[in-house]
Amino acid sequence: MTGQIAIEEIERKRQKIDSLSQYIWNHPEAGFKEYKAQEKVADLLREEGFQVETGAGGVPTAIKAVYGSGHPVMGFLGEFDALPGLSQKVSVNKEPVEGQPYGHGCGHNLLCSAHVAGVIGLKEEMIQRNLPGTIVFYACPGEELLTGKPLMAKGGAFEGLDVAVNFHPNKINEATVGVSTAVNSAKFHFYGNAPENGRSALDAVELTDIGANYLREHVPSDVRIHYTIVDGGVAPNIVPDKAVVWYYMRAFSREVVENVYERLVKVAKGAAMMTETELEIEFLGGCYNTQNNQVLAGVVAEAMNEIPQEPWTQEELDFAAALDEQTADAARATTKKYGLSADTHLYTGPGQVTCFNSYGSTDVGDVMHLVPTAYFFTACTNMGAPAHSWQFASCAGSSIGEKGMIYAAKVMALYGLKLIEKPELIAQAKEEFDRQMEGRSYKCPIPDGMTMPW
Repeated sequence: MTGQIAIEEIERKRQKIDSLSQYIWNHPEAGFKEYKAQEKVADLLREEGFQVETGAGGVPTAIKAVYGSGHPVMGFLGEFDALPGLSQKVSVNKEPVEGQPYGHGCGHNLLCSAHVAGVIGLKEEMIQRNLPGTIVFYACPGEELLTGKPLMAKGGAFEGLDVAVNFHPNKINEATVGVSTAVNSAKFHFYGNAPENGRSALDAVELTDIGANYLREHVPSDVRIHYTIVDGGVAPNIVPDKAVVWYYMRAFSREVVENVYERLVKVAKGAAMMTETELEIEFLGGCYNTQNNQVLAGVVAEAMNEIPQEPWTQEELDFAAALDEQTADAARATTKKYGLSADTHLYTGPGQVTCFNSYGSTDVGDVMHLVPTAYFFTACTNMGAPAHSWQFASCAGSSIGEKGMIYAAKVMALYGLKLIEKPELIAQAKEEFDRQMEGRSYKCPIPDGMTMPW
């Protein structure tokens, strides 16, 4: 079977890869602060013969590691940042780790390590079979802040790629061609000129929120507007002289997000005028919607179905069932969505190409507007694990997550080999990409002069 050398190499290096994943899981770091993870990943790839550049694209904790020469030039998009408030032990109960403010509630320890394993396996097969091509591994910081890849793109990190691929831990095995939303993120800071005369910055925040809620009726149906008041004053009997509200605006296209953002800025300016307060806008960046490539999704699905999925042990099934008991409604919704039996707690089955749209966001979309990109999932959690949750973090540190990670690594290695052996697939993927872009070009959502998050 094509890829046997790569698969065997991944198995030989399995303990090393699992140790990397466990290290990242045990040392969760905020976006753009992933210095421990960066050092471990960079050291391992150097040991494996890759030319490693840290600070890729001008982002301090980013990595770009290269092996090989010539075409195809294939990018593998790892991530390794964690989420605030999701510290967790491997447990069927919510058990935060004392003194640990972050946790891998999105499984980025698995995501990063799977890509590392995939390129190690692919490299070995290329060596033994004297195959052409260039492997480019990326460790992309700050994905949870939805600005890591846009910042790397702004710095030219993804130039020269023919194709790319990104794996993400999830509940089933699937290559997706659905759309995830583009997003803009901004904080509106209001300052009261004379709080003793009733100039309340909090009034301006609340009027902005009211205006945003009325705006919802007059935007396209795919638009989502979220906000949280991050500073609303200190006591009811003190008129606040400053207040801050943080907004996300999402939609299935970058153009709609930008339009809604401009309208929301007008709402905030109007609130400042009504309250005679001053407004300062802190734009925090944004990212593109995903633009999945059906040709490459088919290659991933084919690879999934050629590689056996490891069976779950009874202990793993019991662990997942205990987690599902705590989120029974979510577990039922997931099994119904995918046509699985109601007693399914861990997915076993073939890879499939699906087209479910998601109102979540990922900055992988920016790379997808630069180069044809595949995006896929493998089963790494119980059916009822919510996204960005302690249950997800628990599975990400367990053998359940480890099995899904290794499976994904093998899929990526085989995906790369298929593209090397059949260059016509890359040509077809590029034709599809050109049709999707319709003459448009990528415009980085990160403006010049924006304060960097590090």
